[in-house]
Amino acid sequence: MKIVHQLLIAILITIFYSCAKQKVFTEKDIQIIPKPAELQLSEGSFEFSENTKFVVANDFQKEISKALINKFEMAAGWKPEISDVAPKSNYVQFNVDDTLKDEAYQLTVNNDNITITAKDNAGFIYGLETIRQLLPAAIESEIIVSNIEWVIPTLVIKDQPRFQYRGLMLDVSRHFFNVDYVKKTIDRLAMLKMNVLHLHLVDDQGWRIEIKKYPKLTEVGAYRNGTIVGHFPGTENNNKIEEGYYTQEEIKDIVVYATKRNVTIIPEIELPGHSSAAIAAYPYLSCFPEEPTTVPHNMMSKTSKELQEKGQVKVVQESWGVFKDIYCAGKEDTFTFLEDVLSEVLPLFPSKYIHIGGDEAIKPHWEICPNCQKRIKEEGLKDEHELQSYFIKRIENFVNSKGKKIIGWDEILEGGLAPQATVMSWRGTKGGIEAAEQGHDVIMTPGTHCYFDHCQGPENEEPLSIGGYLPISKVYQFDPVVETMSPEEAKHVLGGQANLWSEYIPTTEQSEYMIFPRLAAMAEALWSPKGSRDWNDFSSRLETIFKRYDYLGTNYAKSAYLITSKVTVDLDKKAIYISLKNEFPNSDIRYVLGDKPIDETATKYTDSIKLNETTIVKASLFKNNKPVGKVFTDTIKFHNAVAHKVEYLTPYNDSYKGAGDFGMVNTIRGTKNTHDGQWQAWLVDDMGVIIDLDEKQTIQQVTVGSIESQGYGIYFPTAIKVYVSEDGSAYKEVGNVDCPLEINPNAELKDFKINFKPVKAKFVKVIATNLKTTPIGDNAWLFVDEILVN
Repeated sequence: MKIVHQLLIAILITIFYSCAKQKVFTEKDIQIIPKPAELQLSEGSFEFSENTKFVVANDFQKEISKALINKFEMAAGWKPEISDVAPKSNYVQFNVDDTLKDEAYQLTVNNDNITITAKDNAGFIYGLETIRQLLPAAIESEIIVSNIEWVIPTLVIKDQPRFQYRGLMLDVSRHFFNVDYVKKTIDRLAMLKMNVLHLHLVDDQGWRIEIKKYPKLTEVGAYRNGTIVGHFPGTENNNKIEEGYYTQEEIKDIVVYATKRNVTIIPEIELPGHSSAAIAAYPYLSCFPEEPTTVPHNMMSKTSKELQEKGQVKVVQESWGVFKDIYCAGKEDTFTFLEDVLSEVLPLFPSKYIHIGGDEAIKPHWEICPNCQKRIKEEGLKDEHELQSYFIKRIENFVNSKGKKIIGWDEILEGGLAPQATVMSWRGTKGGIEAAEQGHDVIMTPGTHCYFDHCQGPENEEPLSIGGYLPISKVYQFDPVVETMSPEEAKHVLGGQANLWSEYIPTTEQSEYMIFPRLAAMAEALWSPKGSRDWNDFSSRLETIFKRYDYLGTNYAKSAYLITSKVTVDLDKKAIYISLKNEFPNSDIRYVLGDKPIDETATKYTDSIKLNETTIVKASLFKNNKPVGKVFTDTIKFHNAVAHKVEYLTPYNDSYKGAGDFGMVNTIRGTKNTHDGQWQAWLVDDMGVIIDLDEKQTIQQVTVGSIESQGYGIYFPTAIKVYVSEDGSAYKEVGNVDCPLEINPNAELKDFKINFKPVKAKFVKVIATNLKTTPIGDNAWLFVDEILVN
């Protein structure tokens, strides 16, 4: 009896601890990106252990199982087994269902087994990737992590992509990224169920793929003798060789690696423009082989100058932009060359597509080239735009003859679209809409939502980049289907793509920084049902993927945590109201005014902060009652003109309205991001404003805030004059400053202070003179964010 009693106690204790160990999951614990189409959670869980079996029916299932098994070996210290026979319990199995759609999968997790059902290998890959994201983030660790329960909830997921094309473009021409980094990027794509890696292999600044028939393409074209320093046009040339290319064997290796992860590699061979590197290798491809390559603003490297002095007039371009030396459309040799190149490239890539560029092909050479003009006449073409269409259609015919199709940037619409071409719309969505209306397939990649070379936080807080502003929350808003499209037109939208141009991205670390975490938002925009889109929900799931990136060593940006401000003006109260936020809803933001430290005593931000005197505002995101991330600091400078009426003698440009009619006197300064809502701008015109101070005041200084970013045609004023008046009719000049032009490749903020003897005035007139024409002949912009009167 005593033995039975002890046995009963032991059983009860075992049951108790078993129940205590059983983890209870809620929907908040499901942190999958992209969000599955359907998910039904139930009570219970499945625990992985060294006794778990992966039951496989073929070599592919075995290989993809090993990927997850290897993660357990590194992170948990034990290794599940692979078997071809299912045990009674504790196993993962694969089931084929031909009724499911391409890439779709169904994941069924029970207490004692897991079943992944799919039509194809892609579905099995994505089922395992979902299991991976159901597991603790520590599964990504490369060292053993203790005290982790390798448990996932019992559930049923039915999932499939919304779009068939879910891509990332990696520019390996401007800066070359090695094979290991490309493979690492492929792994990250698969993790997020992205299925295309578009490699931009050639451009003006580098040819990055071996072509055996034309060895100089890599002997010459893969070596750039220098690169401009800083923003275009550059302060100098760094005179450092930028080199690198992929051998054909390396390309084959990348393609095999990608195929095993359901990632299609699409190569891009740019034509007819962006061809300086090819022309440097084979000058006869140019309309004018004897014309030397020039680098804007005389920023050519010493080595290239020496080569030109020795007779090698064509060199790989060392600056950024668009160049007139493009493939000659009038020479048969050009088409022979391109067909030979494509004959080597196409067999390396099993993709049904090849990207042929087609963008930014400026045509001043074609306009004066005898061969091109002869071609226009012989083919009965109207102009150079139709000559480009001829060029693209001829290449398309060749590509089609090899069983492939072309993709081109939306410029290929100009002059008439090639019959079977797919359009990649980057200049907004207009090109995509036009192509869909004509019955062509479309891949949407508008710069507004898809250009990952743009800053993802305030520009003054980000590394050097091409500029622009694309926060992760805006990426998440992307929808490849435009509302105005008919259902029939929408069927032609294959999907979308993020683009990372690498002019200002010299390292793999910075490349990762620009891609992640924005790629997670792009993945969900392209995979998940539109109806499930919810920024609040998505942003909460980002926290978990950040932990995974930490384990993986991914250099992701934390810009979403950065605090930004928005200001409104109360004209009657002569006060401003400053609002604070970051990209995460319901963030714990706290602030202090003045010189107080940011600590646990800081005030919790709940509503806009009213200010009516010069004040320092500091704010930070808090977690666990401690400040985290970069501290936001802004000095709000009140001056005599704050919230006073401003009359514009010359209207500001509609593209840059700033904060409206009181934007010049709202105390809020602009950043290096000229789209931050604080800048007003004038194209060619001078800026002229009159500020009404309401009553006579004694003043002795006027400060004009401006920005210069010469690569974008934005220049400081060449002169500023200040006038005052007591009645608004008779004005007298009290001060001025001249601002001589200096070449500056970097974006720079500057306050121009005009000091003068104290004077009483009710009206202040400020005239800032626009440069009007840039050194390269373009129209000049003048930007102003604030006029301070003291």
